[in-house]
Amino acid sequence: FNSILNLYSQFLRTKAKLTRCLGSIAHPFRKMRKETTTMASQGDQKRDKENSSKVKRDNNDVNEISADDSAMTRMTRYNDGSVKLRNPNIELMDQDILYHLALGSGSHDLHEMFGDVKFVCMGGTPKRMETFAHFIMEEIGYKLPAGTQLQDISAFSYRYSMYKVGPVLSISHGMGVPSVGILLHELIKLMYHAKVKDPIFVRIGTCGGIGVEGGTVVITEDAYDGLLRNSYELAILGKIVHRPAILDKRLVRELKSLATHDDPYDTITGKTMCTYDFYEGQGRLDGAFCEFSETDKMAYLEKLRDFGVVNIEMECTIFAALTHYAGIKAAIICVTLLDRLKGDQVMAPKEVMNEWQQRPQILVSRLIKKHLAQMGHLKSLASTPSSIKSPRRFKLVQQESEAHE
Repeated sequence: FNSILNLYSQFLRTKAKLTRCLGSIAHPFRKMRKETTTMASQGDQKRDKENSSKVKRDNNDVNEISADDSAMTRMTRYNDGSVKLRNPNIELMDQDILYHLALGSGSHDLHEMFGDVKFVCMGGTPKRMETFAHFIMEEIGYKLPAGTQLQDISAFSYRYSMYKVGPVLSISHGMGVPSVGILLHELIKLMYHAKVKDPIFVRIGTCGGIGVEGGTVVITEDAYDGLLRNSYELAILGKIVHRPAILDKRLVRELKSLATHDDPYDTITGKTMCTYDFYEGQGRLDGAFCEFSETDKMAYLEKLRDFGVVNIEMECTIFAALTHYAGIKAAIICVTLLDRLKGDQVMAPKEVMNEWQQRPQILVSRLIKKHLAQMGHLKSLASTPSSIKSPRRFKLVQQESEAHE
C-alpha cells in the first residue's frame, strides 16, 4: 500500500512539474497571440482611418471637380445649355462678322442655318474635309433635296472650307497653331450666334508616331508643347498667358471603346506633342536648316517616348486649350503616317496614305452615329437651305473677306 502511495505522490509531483513547464512554454505564445490580436486590431483601425481619409479625399476631389465644372458651366453656358462666350463685347456689337468663314450675324440667320449642329469636325485640308462630309452623309443617312449637292459654305472666304451635313459640320482648319486658333475663335462664336447646345468638337488629322507604326489610330489623352508643358502659351498685350490644354477624358474613353477587334489596325491612346514647325521643331534632319546631329535627334525622340508621347503634330495644344476654355467637349483623333524612330520622311504610297486617313474618320463616324441614335436623330434628314437674312450685309461680308485675302 505504501508503495502505491509513493508512486501516486510521484505522479502528482511529475504532473505539477509538467503543468508548470507547459505553462512556461505556452506563455510566450499567449503573449504573442495577444500582441498579434492587438496589432491586428490596431491595423484594422489604421486601415479604417486611412480608408476614411481616402474617402474624404476622394469626396473632396469630386466636390472640387464638381465645383470647377459648375463654375465653368456658369461661364460658358446659358441656362438652356447653349454656348455662352467669355467676351462681353460681342453682345454690344451691331453685327459680328466672321470674315474667315464668310458669315456674319447681321447678314445670315445663323440660328436657322446652324442651330441644329451637334458635331463640329475639322481637319487640315479642304479636300479631306469634303471627303469626310460625303462619307458622314452616307453614314448617317442624310438626304439632300433632289437636284442639290453639298456646297462649301465658306467658299467666299478663300481660307477655310466648310460643309454642313445635317447636325455635322465638316471644316478644314489649315496647318499649325495660328490657323487652327483663328478658326476656333470664329467657330465658337458661330456656336454662340446659332444658339447651339452642348456641341462636340473633333479634330481629325495625321501625325508622326513615336514608336508607333504607320497606319495606327491615336486618340489624344493629353496635349503637350515642345517643352512638354500641358498648356498653350500665348502673348496677350505683352504678357505671357498659359491656358491648360485639357481634353475630355470621358470622350477619350468612349472613342477607344468604339474601336473593334475587327479593325485591321491598332487604335491606341496616349500623349500628343504639338510643335510650331514640321522640320526643326520635330527634330527632323531633312529640313533646309539643321544644327543638331542624328544622335541628338534620337536622344530627344527617346525622351519623348519615355515621357509617354506616342505622336507629334502641330495643332493639339491650341485645340485642347481653346475648347476647354470655351467649355466645349473635344477630342483629337489622328492616324500616324510613319514611326519617327525609324525615319523622317513620309514614304508610304499615296493610295496607302489615303486609306490610312479614312481610319480616324471611321472612328468619328461611330461616335456620331452612337450619339445621334441615343438622341433619336439617326434617320434620313431633310436639309434646310442656307438663310440669307440681309442681301446687303451678305455682300458686305463677302467684301470684308476678300479685303483680308
